[in-house]
Amino acid sequence: MLMPHPAVLRRLLAEYEATAVNEPADATGRPGPRTRDLEYTLCVSTGTRDVRQALETARRRLADAPAPEPVAGGAHAGVAD
Repeated sequence: MLMPHPAVLRRLLAEYEATAVNEPADATGRPGPRTRDLEYTLCVSTGTRDVRQALETARRRLADAPAPEPVAGGAHAGVAD
């Protein structure tokens, strides 16, 4: 099975967590469209069919992944003044 790069998985998980809290539910009470899209993407990325399993799998993989390396030069690396 293909596995996403830890940086991609980390970004996806962070976006899901923020969106799930901030996006209003739709008219039927289900999560909003962006949250549903992120749920689907997390499931595909982790090889699961349930968002709870996807979140657990993503967090486990990230716990086992090496820590991200800091960007050289800080926040403005590669930006010309």
